[in-house]
Amino acid sequence: MLGTAAATFGGGRPTVATAACGTIPTLAAAATTATLSAVDTAGAVRRLRTLVAPLHPADKADLLERMPARTATSLVRFLGDHLDAETLTYLDENTREAIVEVLGAKALARQLHDLSTDDAIDIIEELEEDALADVLAALSAEDRALVEEGLSFPEDSAGRLMQREIVTVPSFWTVGQTIDYLRGGKSPTDDFYLIFVVDPARKLLGEVPLNKLLCAQRPRRISEIMEPDFRSIPVDMDQEEVAVLFRRYGMVSAGVVDLGDRLVGMITIDDVIDVIDEEAEEDLMALAGVGEASLRSSIRETLQGRTTWLLINLLTAILASVVIGVFDATIEQLVAVAVLMPIVASMGGNAGTQTVTVAVRAIALRQLDAVSTRNFVIREGLVALLNGLLFAVLAAAVSFVWFGDPEIATVMAVAMFANLLIAGLSGTLVPIGLLRAGVDPAVASSVFVTTITDVVGFFVFLGLAALYLM
Repeated sequence: MLGTAAATFGGGRPTVATAACGTIPTLAAAATTATLSAVDTAGAVRRLRTLVAPLHPADKADLLERMPARTATSLVRFLGDHLDAETLTYLDENTREAIVEVLGAKALARQLHDLSTDDAIDIIEELEEDALADVLAALSAEDRALVEEGLSFPEDSAGRLMQREIVTVPSFWTVGQTIDYLRGGKSPTDDFYLIFVVDPARKLLGEVPLNKLLCAQRPRRISEIMEPDFRSIPVDMDQEEVAVLFRRYGMVSAGVVDLGDRLVGMITIDDVIDVIDEEAEEDLMALAGVGEASLRSSIRETLQGRTTWLLINLLTAILASVVIGVFDATIEQLVAVAVLMPIVASMGGNAGTQTVTVAVRAIALRQLDAVSTRNFVIREGLVALLNGLLFAVLAAAVSFVWFGDPEIATVMAVAMFANLLIAGLSGTLVPIGLLRAGVDPAVASSVFVTTITDVVGFFVFLGLAALYLM
């Protein structure tokens, strides 16, 4: 029937929760740790639950993440079903994995029933294959069907991100009928910003924002107040593209449609914020070469995430050292060369990192098309050219004051100019080239740019010194 939607996961997040100030999780962590050490009676367990109950689910998650792993799992055992299902959605991946293991399949299935489908799938998709099978077996048939359908969509797609609990009405309903329907407790969710207007085949006809619905007269038809110009999201769209759309158009909610343009769910701004945070963190960690590290990562996981990039950096450093070795005779005879050489390499590396950061951000925000890419490269090239001229003069002045030799100052100026120019160009062209080659620019750009600036900087500086100063 029109106006209804399947909603077996409990219809979204609680609408009322006690907010805790920033200091409460810290104080509660200390108090809860002390209580856990003395828990041996039913009264103590009740006091423990009373202590934790007033906290917002986000603060409960913060509490669990601040506690030692063993204490956190003990707290979860004592709380049992008194642990809010929503708390699981705020936990970081490592903490949630440990807590899910403590809960067990049946308890987790009960918790998932109280969550919206997007949150339930977000939790269950991280499980190992055996644990996933156990949880699916413990779910009701309807819940299991929704979860399995959600898991069938590509990872990091709109289908994984969306929730199925949506409010739909036919276009011939009046404003009064729609409000009465919502007030009658028949709405599949309490957490929504848009009412979707569909035809009998669930084709999306329009959207009605809540404020527009509440401000309209009761006799008016939904077809009169709905917005026919809307932006729907294909179910297979990548979550990064979804985030770009929400950011660009200031959206708070959007309908998700399947290949037949039938409405199958919606995505809300809270989920998009999570995606933006996740993608930003991923790019930041990749630029630093530390992978998916966290405070709870084991020593083995941390080593695995960092050793690979350190090995790559070692190889690139050896390449730069080979260039230096070619000019070892020059370095032995000219102390000034050994003193000034690190300045050239350092300036090139920093200039390259600045440009790479801007380029990776522009790529992440989908700001580079054919025209803007050309303009971006030209702009960064001009900036590099001007920086090169400026710092060439400064480097020459410092070198002349330091060593009193105009030839050394000239070599320093030319090397500085060349390295800053190469740094600016490589900082733009390398990320763009990696993107077109299908490689994540955030992961690989810094390694290539650093290698280029080091090799070029050393080669130009030492080569000029060998030609003109020996």
